[in-house]
Amino acid sequence: MTRLLLMSDTHVPVRAKDLPAPLWEAVDAADVVVHAGDWMAVELLDALRARAARLVAVWGNNDGDALRARLPEVAYAEIDGVRLAVTHETGAAQGREKRCAARFPDVDVLVFGHSHIPWDSTAENGLRLLNPGSPTDRRRQPTHTWMTAEIRDGALADVVLHPLEG
Repeated sequence: MTRLLLMSDTHVPVRAKDLPAPLWEAVDAADVVVHAGDWMAVELLDALRARAARLVAVWGNNDGDALRARLPEVAYAEIDGVRLAVTHETGAAQGREKRCAARFPDVDVLVFGHSHIPWDSTAENGLRLLNPGSPTDRRRQPTHTWMTAEIRDGALADVVLHPLEG
């Protein structure tokens, strides 16, 4: 079993000085941390790389040259037989599954961000699309959020959206 932690749109230090303590605790518990962009601070990337057992991450539209120099626009990883892709933006919600299935035909799970709105759906070809929301900028959502999941027996399992008040 591999424990995943999914986050995006952290916007540190603009929306928060640091990640919430419960999220750092989740980082410590995870085998793989996935960040889908909009960091805004190289310092957070360095802190997460130092603390995470493994990091799979991309830059987002609000990330400057320093982050773009160190992170890809799209990241791919195979984790215990599950083919994962990470990107920041996937476009409009309408038609997202079909568009992403065409763009990522050899992927089992796509993690994305940008909207700050949690998303969990499955395309017709079986591609699972996950947006963990934002742990620091909830926009129109009732709470700040991130996700955890597990990979067991070569499949994604137990995807959980974690809310954080405040």
